[in-house]
Amino acid sequence: MHKLVVLGGGYGGMRISQRLLTNDLPNNIEVTLIDRMPYHCLKTEYYALAAGTESDHHIRVHFPEDPRLTVKYANVENLDLENKLIYLKDEDAFSYDTLIIGLGCEDKYHNVPGAPEHTLSIQSMEATRKTYETISNLHPNAVVSIVGAGLSGVEVASELRESRPDLTIKLFDRGEIVLSMFPQRLSAYVQNWFEDHGVEVYNKSNITGVEENTLYNHNEPIHCDAIIWTAGIQPVEVVRNLDVEKDDQGRVKLTSHHHLPNDENVFVVGDCASLPHAPSAQLAEGQGEQIVMVLKKRWNNETIPDTLPKIKLKGVLGSLGKKHGFGLMGERTLLGRVPRVLKSGVLWMYKYHSG
Repeated sequence: MHKLVVLGGGYGGMRISQRLLTNDLPNNIEVTLIDRMPYHCLKTEYYALAAGTESDHHIRVHFPEDPRLTVKYANVENLDLENKLIYLKDEDAFSYDTLIIGLGCEDKYHNVPGAPEHTLSIQSMEATRKTYETISNLHPNAVVSIVGAGLSGVEVASELRESRPDLTIKLFDRGEIVLSMFPQRLSAYVQNWFEDHGVEVYNKSNITGVEENTLYNHNEPIHCDAIIWTAGIQPVEVVRNLDVEKDDQGRVKLTSHHHLPNDENVFVVGDCASLPHAPSAQLAEGQGEQIVMVLKKRWNNETIPDTLPKIKLKGVLGSLGKKHGFGLMGERTLLGRVPRVLKSGVLWMYKYHSG
């Protein structure tokens, strides 16, 4: 039997598992999915779990159930690519013939002193649960600071404003305006939404240190009862420790077929992969589709195209609470209620088609 192992049940790993289990999967392929959670987690909705507006159960999706798929629950601690071994916590090493690495990302703290120890996270289900518990237990009129005003920071801040109107919410952003990577009209709309809803936005901020209940912006101390970090991501430590070529963000460089340049049996999908676009669920799913295509053609001795089609991204949708949102579809900017409804619809469709 040929042992195919998928590490991580995120958006890329989930799509790969679904697309592999079709009628044209060769009988000699044994598929194993390894994840530390017993279900696929909707990471794009972690902000709502942290704010308390969605339940834990609402953002889970079961892994595919198929006799050709074995789901193994374990923590990956190290990879030996030379000997094709996966080292798992408190278990024997696990071997593979073909490996797909989709272990995701974790917070990047940019060497800010105290940030890892004194801030909350929404980068994993476990961390998001802790963030939710901390926020839920805050006393009325407590101060919550959010570091980073990208998509995650904006959605956390707005959802928290709706969930806990009694809190003082401070949003710290390095740019001159929130979501500065988007068109100015969209950024201005979101910035004005925060001002209208009483969220204090600190533009041109520079977080120089974090202590317990204290955030330093340009070395000026600001009291906080909770601090949520959404100021950047990096591949997980297991991937950072791999002796392979990486880009300046620490993501693994790949061939056009998504495998290592020197090992066609090791693929990388999602946040750990160096791709032309910023990491996203859409990108991981598109990449997953292409990886499955490459593998099935290889197994069936069919010709694999020298170059694969460019992965098409449909756009970005973000929420500002449950009633407002923003979006970018191609060059079209969407503001207000419509993009929020669209985002809810996309989530419903994803859960429906994932069973």
